[in-house]
Amino acid sequence: MADNKKKESKPLLLGRYEIGKLLGHGTFAKVYLARNVKSGESVAIKVLDKEKILKGGLIAHIKREISILRRVKHPNIVQLFEVMATKAKIYFVMEYVRGGELFNRVAKGRLKEEVARKYFQQLISAVEFCHARGVFHRDLKPENLLLDENGDLKVSDFGLSAVSDQISQDGLFHTFCGTPAYVAPEVLARKGYDAAKVDIWSCGVILFVLMAGYLPFHDQNVMSMYKKIYKGEFRCPRWFSPELTRLLSRLLDTNPETRITIPEVMQNRWFKKGFKHIKFYIENDRFCRVEADDVDYSSDRSISESESEPETHKRPLGLPRPASLNAFDIISFSPGFDLSGLFEEGGDEARFVSGAPVPKIISKLEEIAKVVSFTVRKKDCRVSLEGTRESVKGPLTIAAEIFELTPSLVMVEVKKKGGDKGEYDEFYNRELKPGLQNLVLDDSAASSHLPSDTE
Repeated sequence: MADNKKKESKPLLLGRYEIGKLLGHGTFAKVYLARNVKSGESVAIKVLDKEKILKGGLIAHIKREISILRRVKHPNIVQLFEVMATKAKIYFVMEYVRGGELFNRVAKGRLKEEVARKYFQQLISAVEFCHARGVFHRDLKPENLLLDENGDLKVSDFGLSAVSDQISQDGLFHTFCGTPAYVAPEVLARKGYDAAKVDIWSCGVILFVLMAGYLPFHDQNVMSMYKKIYKGEFRCPRWFSPELTRLLSRLLDTNPETRITIPEVMQNRWFKKGFKHIKFYIENDRFCRVEADDVDYSSDRSISESESEPETHKRPLGLPRPASLNAFDIISFSPGFDLSGLFEEGGDEARFVSGAPVPKIISKLEEIAKVVSFTVRKKDCRVSLEGTRESVKGPLTIAAEIFELTPSLVMVEVKKKGGDKGEYDEFYNRELKPGLQNLVLDDSAASSHLPSDTE
C-alpha cells in the first residue's frame, strides 16, 4: 500500500537558528525570517554573498555597517545581535520587527497629531543617540522606519551611514547620497555638508509627511523638485497648528547654519508634549528600561543579577566562559584587515588584550567604579558602569565586554554607551586606563598567544 503522507522537509539550521521564509532580497543580500531554537525568539537574518561583495568592492562598506550597528544599540534602532560567517556567506542576525514600514501607515493617509508626535519623538531620540556616538544615517525616510508589535518606531538600514572619522579635512562630508525627496539642499549643492544637519532636515520632511500625508517638496520633474528644495518652497496645510508650523520652518531651514539643532528640537513646546527620555541599559543583548526607582545611585555597592535572585535559583559559583570571536568578528573590529587595530583606542571605545582571568578583570572594573561611586551591573562577561551626574546627554554609561580569543587570551572592549564625550574622556584617561594598565598585554605578547593560522 502506497504511503500518501508527504515527507516533511527538515528545517534548515544555521547555528542555533532555524531558517524560515524569505522576507525580501536585494542585489547583494537576502533577508530570511528565522527562529532561535533555544529561546523561540524570532529574528531576521540578512545573508550576504561574499563573492558579490568582493566583486562590488564593498568589503569596507560592510565592515563599516557592522561597526555602526555595534555602536548604536537603542530601543528605537533595529538591533544587530550577532555576525556569523562561512567561506561563502556573511550572516547578520537582526531584530525582527513585525509591524512593517511606517511608510505603509502613511500611505493610507495622514496620521493624528498625537500619533505623529510620538513617532517623531522616537525618531529624534534615536537620531540624537546616533549623533552622540558619531554616527550619521544620511537616508532617513518612512521606508527606513519600522514599527514593532507595540507600535514603537525602529530606525533601520544604516547602509548609507557615515561615522565622524570619515569627515574630510574641511570638516564636512562630500558623498552625494540619500533619497531625492528627503535630501537636504546642501547635499544637492555638492559643496560639502554637515551630516548631522542633513539628518535633521530629513526628520523635518518625515514630520511633514506624517502630519500632511504628502511630501512638502514634490514635483513629477526631479529638477523642479530640486529647485523647490533649494528655495525651501513648501506650504503647511491649514490643519497644522501654529506651533507645528514654526517647528517645521526651523527644521526645513535651507541654511544649515541657522537650522534647528537636536537639543533645540527637544526643548520645543510642540515636541515636548508627553515626551519622556528613555533610560535603558543593555543586558544579555536585550534592552532593559530604567525606571526612577530601579537604581540606588547613592550606593557604591555592586549590583549583580545573582543578588536579586531567590536562594534556590542562584547560579553555580564561577563565571561562564566569555563569548568567543570568530575570524570575521576579529576582522570587523580591525581597520583594513590589520589586526593591530584590535589593540588600540579611539573615539568612544577602546580594546585591549589580556592574559588575566575573567574574574580578575571584572573585579578590577568594580574597583575602579567604586572609587568614583559608579553603579555596577554584571551579566555573564558584560559589565556596565553608570555614573550619577546628569548632563544634557544623560549620565555617563560605560559598557565593558570580555571576548575569548584563545583559551588563555581575552579581548576586553570598553565603550561609551551614553553621556557626555568630554566626561567619558576624562574618566577614561584619569581612572579607567590607568586602572586597567597592569592587565594589558602589549602587541608582541598578545601576538605570541594567537594561533599562527586563523581560518
